[in-house]
Amino acid sequence: MAGREIYQKIHDNIQKVMKGQAVAIRKLLAAFASGGHVLLEDYPGTGKTTLAKALAFSVDASFKRIQFTPDLLPSDILGITIFDQNDRTFHWHEGPIFANIVLADEINRASPRTQSALLEAMAEAQVSVDGQLKKLQDLFFVLATQNPVESRGTYPLPEAQMDRFALQFSLGYIQPEDEVDLLSAQIEQHPIDTIASCVDLEAIAVLERV
Repeated sequence: MAGREIYQKIHDNIQKVMKGQAVAIRKLLAAFASGGHVLLEDYPGTGKTTLAKALAFSVDASFKRIQFTPDLLPSDILGITIFDQNDRTFHWHEGPIFANIVLADEINRASPRTQSALLEAMAEAQVSVDGQLKKLQDLFFVLATQNPVESRGTYPLPEAQMDRFALQFSLGYIQPEDEVDLLSAQIEQHPIDTIASCVDLEAIAVLERV
């Protein structure tokens, strides 16, 4: 399968859910294919989380969503080593960062300490835990979201964190006719529930080499 065909299959699959967002989909897939990460900054209800899910469900890959909150700890993202009293040894438990596609929802609601847990992962596809380096998946893509209008209980992303994103953009509100189509499609069930994977990890590797 050629790279253009792979791209078009993912694009068409996402567009089933994201009506009137052709430009945003192209930007998202450009970053995805180039190995970069994306920061979506927009108002609630514009479809940021839905766009992330539509991409994740279009690829036969692992997907994890992390809801960032003020009490979130770095270990909640990276993982933790727990002592098992039965065999008296420590066992490593992976965090949600060990997935192919990670949605960091409302990333600016976590403290700078927690945000910093993503720095090494996004730059080098690895994390340092308990003095050991642990490699992430070959396909590792972070899609983060944040609300630009609410400042209470949020922490601005530092420059070092912003530098990890290949693209930052917003979705904006869609045209009235597209909004009607979007609402009509949700009468029986949400279209995101009907999305099925259309490409696998091998196809994504081909797309990245194009």
